[in-house]
Amino acid sequence: MLIAWAAGAASLALPEPARAFDLFGLFGSEPEPPAPSPTALPYAAKVTGTDDSDVLTAVQDASALYRLRQEAPPDGEGLVRRAEADILKLADVLSGYGYYQGRVEVRVDGVPVAPGRTEAAVRAAEAWRNRGLVPVKVAVDLGPLYTLRRIAVRDRAGRPFPDDVLPPRLTRVDDDVPARSATVLAREAAIVDNFRARGHPFAKVVDRDPVVDDSAHVMDVTFTLDPGPKAGIGAVSVRGAEGMDPATIRSFIYAEPGDPYSPQAVSAIRRSVARLEGIGAVRVREGTELDADGNLPLFVEVSEREKNLIGVSARYSTVDGPGVRAYYANRNLFGGGETFRLDADLYYLGLGYDPFAQQRKQAGIGTNGLGGRLSATYVQPALWGTRNDFLANAFVTREVQQSYLVDGGGVSGAIRHRFSDTFSAQIGLDAQAGRSQDALGTVNYRLIGVPASVTYDSTDSLLDPTRGFRAIASLAAYPGGLSDPGILVAKAQGSTYYSLDDESRFILAGRVGFGSVSGAKLGEIPDNFRFFAGGGGSVRGYPYRTLGPIGPFNLPIGGRSLLEASIEARIKVTDSIGVVPFFDAGTAFASSLPNFDETIRKSVGIGLRYYTGIGPIRADLAFPLDAYKGGHVRPAVLYLSLGQAF
Repeated sequence: MLIAWAAGAASLALPEPARAFDLFGLFGSEPEPPAPSPTALPYAAKVTGTDDSDVLTAVQDASALYRLRQEAPPDGEGLVRRAEADILKLADVLSGYGYYQGRVEVRVDGVPVAPGRTEAAVRAAEAWRNRGLVPVKVAVDLGPLYTLRRIAVRDRAGRPFPDDVLPPRLTRVDDDVPARSATVLAREAAIVDNFRARGHPFAKVVDRDPVVDDSAHVMDVTFTLDPGPKAGIGAVSVRGAEGMDPATIRSFIYAEPGDPYSPQAVSAIRRSVARLEGIGAVRVREGTELDADGNLPLFVEVSEREKNLIGVSARYSTVDGPGVRAYYANRNLFGGGETFRLDADLYYLGLGYDPFAQQRKQAGIGTNGLGGRLSATYVQPALWGTRNDFLANAFVTREVQQSYLVDGGGVSGAIRHRFSDTFSAQIGLDAQAGRSQDALGTVNYRLIGVPASVTYDSTDSLLDPTRGFRAIASLAAYPGGLSDPGILVAKAQGSTYYSLDDESRFILAGRVGFGSVSGAKLGEIPDNFRFFAGGGGSVRGYPYRTLGPIGPFNLPIGGRSLLEASIEARIKVTDSIGVVPFFDAGTAFASSLPNFDETIRKSVGIGLRYYTGIGPIRADLAFPLDAYKGGHVRPAVLYLSLGQAF
């Protein structure tokens, strides 16, 4: 709290300082300075002369007078010593913000503090002993703001680097860029990063030469840079995680000795090793010198996560009603990074928004609304130390949707080969059997087939990607004779992310999805193998899994093909708040390939994002643009979830 005293107030009785009331610290008030006493000389400090909030904060942080205002000095000399230190230090702070002619003056009760002539200021301070807070003013005179005019980079011999080695964008300076030290250091870091990305791990600036032109109020900066030797990646050593086979960890390191060095390659090692569920923290250290082959050794240090994991969660959806989910996982079953997981999910559709309940009853689809799934999954990574993984799954389910019911189960096994951190392929065997009921009737199915898929993901984040491409394509053949019905199922989905600026505050994101099932008539295909569109992960604004062919009793019956697409503009307003306008389109088709003579349903909307450490919290408000035969379309639909829509 700042208190200014009028001249002549010394003869007046001084009231107690006003006490600020702050409920649990919510209103930002600060503690009162110590009360005046014979042994302490408290003061009130005020910084004036600047409306620039960044400069004001920097001055306050650097000022001993302001920073230590709650710690009263014992006498006037102690107070003035703080003032003298500020006068020298704060001029450097102003220079760091581009004010190279800036000046700072400190006044104690109106008396200026002049280095070497402090007696008057000390007396002015002592006059307040045991009476009140000494008024102290830190007056800032910024002067003209200097701008950055030119940046040059030279090698140790004074020669400039060619444009193909140092892109001109790294030295180009826009008009009216303040000559702040932070700006210069950030540009220096970007220049060094450029050389490190080109394979020079020991690149460094050995000299920084700023030249200030006081007449023109500009600064020129010349960096002398030593790129150091170009290097490859050397031997990669793994330390830690004694309970896990090192061969498993090594199989997730795709860099080979002699591969070109870059910070991106080092980050890729950290990211790929972290994909092992049994691994917690991953740190990659770079060696301090090159080996005999001119390569840079790397040291991967890992720690294990808790082996056993149990979780329970509850949810409520306006579509699926209430539900509960529980799971158990072992993330290093036999010491080779094997994972075994049991999942149980139970939900009750009857308490959700169920617009088709009466129609299901009329169609004879017998369900009390209770559905669920029990599954077991086993993953054996790095078979015999290779990049091949074995995956197995078994499940039983009662899938209750708004327009169909499926009772079934199945088992599957597959081998996945990881070509790199971004690309993998797998092939396996799948067997399923069950009964499917919808408005078209009942299908008893038995499917035995060979599913194959490829996956590519170069994005930089699972829940909030800002750049890269993500795609998955699969083909599953269930031949007749072994299967009833005999079908061929193809699926593909891709999404891409493009950042329009270096800070990823403006991102364009797009997604397209395709599906097709052929080899049998629509009514012979189980509902859980048909395609449905609509909902939060599809065409927002339309009821979940309702877009597509409509059958008897006005019930959605799904389609034999699917086409959908989305585009979003993800705009960060602040570091934690963003807005996302979006457009979705898509539907399911009765034919085995999309039929563009049918209506593609479309929607628009606006989303709000709250960015957290684990990913963005998403709220999307979608407006459907087309009516459709299935009905039940609301004017607007709100979706809440964790992570981006795609």
